[in-house]
Amino acid sequence: MRPPLVLTVAGSDSGGGAGIQADLKTMLALGTHGMSVLTAVTAQNSRGVQGAWELPVDAVREQFRSVVDDIGVQAVKTGMLSSAELVETVAELLAGTDAPAVVDPVGVSKHGDALLAASALDSVRTRLLPVATVATPNLDEVAQLTGVRVESESDLRRAADAVLAYGPHWVLIKGGHLAGDAVDLLTDGTEEHWLRAPRLDNRHTHGTGCTLASAVACGLAKGRSVPEAVTAAKEYVTGAIAAGFPLGDGIGPVDHGWALGRDTR
Repeated sequence: MRPPLVLTVAGSDSGGGAGIQADLKTMLALGTHGMSVLTAVTAQNSRGVQGAWELPVDAVREQFRSVVDDIGVQAVKTGMLSSAELVETVAELLAGTDAPAVVDPVGVSKHGDALLAASALDSVRTRLLPVATVATPNLDEVAQLTGVRVESESDLRRAADAVLAYGPHWVLIKGGHLAGDAVDLLTDGTEEHWLRAPRLDNRHTHGTGCTLASAVACGLAKGRSVPEAVTAAKEYVTGAIAAGFPLGDGIGPVDHGWALGRDTR
């Protein structure tokens, strides 16, 4: 039987912890067939991003059409879209594709490196978020997009409302940067689902955002509802963080294959 088909539209992380690499590892680990549209190449390692080069819009469009028109797709995940032109192109492609879209509005890397031009923010708000089935911003991205600053768990609902105002069907506000348990809020403005996990004492968390959004897309490709897909993705990411390992001199990645076991022979 053919596995569910999931497409990632994102940048490359040469260190293998985030971006396209994290997306494809997640898709394999969760039993789907991962496909990719590369939007940018980064020189990146455990210490940060040393350089980034955006691909031409025509190259992004042709990759997308090549995959979708021949193979098809059952869910799409977007990540690094560094310019307004890229954001608008991908939003147009998603609008013409009959598949749920998980939008991770990547603004900065784990190390604080900017991955989205300030001039592209309005395109994310007005073009990309309206075509999202689920948007998955972290707290820095919420502030960047809406101006709402989340200081405590009680601010998560206000942050969700601010993002929903731009048109996604659902929003998952990731509260991992708050003190205490790692709590996220998933809502469509009517239903609310509070997702909690214990905070893990592991600094090696590179790739968590990419991994979570990809895991949600995998669940949607399998036919799960948004709450079911997000709940399963949260469980997968929590396990990946627990198994995160050191790499290089800085922040190591989460372990995308944690549930598959490791052959250490």
